Amino acid sequence: MVSVSSSWLYCLSLLSLFPFISSSITIPLQQYPQTNQIPFQDQYQKLNHLVTSSLARARHLKNPRTAPAATTTTPLFSHSYGGYSISLSFGTPPQTLSFIMDTGSDVVWFPCTSHYLCKHCSFSPSSSSPRIQPFIPKESSSSKIIGCKNPKCSWIHQSNINCDQDCSVNSCLNQTCPPYMILYGSGTTVGIALSETLHLHGLSKPNFLVGCSVLSSHQPAGIAGFGRGPSSLPSQLGLGKFSYCLLSRRFDDDTKKSSSLVLDIEQLDSGKKTDALVYTPFVKNPKVEDKSSFSVYYYLGLRRITVGGHHVKMPYKYLSPGEDGNGGVIIDSGTTFTFMAREAFEPLSDEFIRQITDYKRTKGFEDVSGLRPCFNVSDAKTVSFPELRLYFKGGADVALPVENYFAFVGGGVACLTMVTGPERVDGPGMILGSFQMQNFYVEYDLRNERLGFKQEKCK
Repeated sequence: MVSVSSSWLYCLSLLSLFPFISSSITIPLQQYPQTNQIPFQDQYQKLNHLVTSSLARARHLKNPRTAPAATTTTPLFSHSYGGYSISLSFGTPPQTLSFIMDTGSDVVWFPCTSHYLCKHCSFSPSSSSPRIQPFIPKESSSSKIIGCKNPKCSWIHQSNINCDQDCSVNSCLNQTCPPYMILYGSGTTVGIALSETLHLHGLSKPNFLVGCSVLSSHQPAGIAGFGRGPSSLPSQLGLGKFSYCLLSRRFDDDTKKSSSLVLDIEQLDSGKKTDALVYTPFVKNPKVEDKSSFSVYYYLGLRRITVGGHHVKMPYKYLSPGEDGNGGVIIDSGTTFTFMAREAFEPLSDEFIRQITDYKRTKGFEDVSGLRPCFNVSDAKTVSFPELRLYFKGGADVALPVENYFAFVGGGVACLTMVTGPERVDGPGMILGSFQMQNFYVEYDLRNERLGFKQEKCK
């Protein structure tokens, strides 16, 4: 980890590396690289890592910090550390790179220059860190450094930049946009704002704001922000909607399997709903002066939760956002296991424990994996758990498949894949993670401010 001041100077020194100062598309969506057969010990290590990263992600989303007419489809891949990736091409000629799709942030950035450094970027206990492919700006004729007075400079910093004070001629070389530092749940990235050309299956978008990161920690790939902010990919492309289907998780990195991310750039809209989808309206984002990231999230109106048909009573303040930004439910592709505030999680966990009487609880495995409650199901010929159903505003409700909320982790043990922590109530009270949405088709209808979904086998 570097300090803001040292990272700024480091970025400025790297400016010398640049030879300048101045309808629907479908994309493959994939988990990030894994082996299909995981040793017993590694399974628990990976589960524990996913629990830890989900909690770290929740801490960040709840209390974000800032450092000083057609459609296109792309493959979507899943990864062992919890993310889903897509491939995007930038530059002239195009350079194709892998990006983690993230609906909980709004900046698009890639590893950048041949001097790119990444600390702690290996996520597999049994393999060495994969080589990270950086973008090389000097090999692209369309690369330009964003100026300090360019409005897009404020987009990437999520605040207004005082060019006269923060970026003088002497300190920022002709008033380029100051280097950015973006903090995530378990990682950081530092770099310079670029204007580049994005290429998507025949569609070219010039002057696209993208971060050229020169130094990162715990970030195995670039990130494509799909949140509500002006710098996000949907905002810059003017998408009317986007949708995806998340492959089921095997805690590995199978690069041969992918589902699709669909980007709808059609400008006209009839308001018609997609067949077979049920919809819930997005909830208005809270406006909190010192928490601009809250405006980036997709808030949902979750009315109640049932376990085995029994209503789980939990304080409503955790399900509805307050004016102070605390409480409420968001959906986040960058979180693996759904996070719930402790006062909401405990009643849910207790209800499962109360109803599950056929299997013994295994607290030893809970300590190893970080998940709870866990049950020993090794002697059962068939395994069944109470139904978990979510009821949303607008009349939409969904019964999750059991594999979306219990993980069968080997050794005859099954654990609930929802987590909590000792954190205070600050920020969202519940973060709906990607594990709970696997094998669901999910549509973000941005024109009509609603989320649609249906269960289906992703392929």
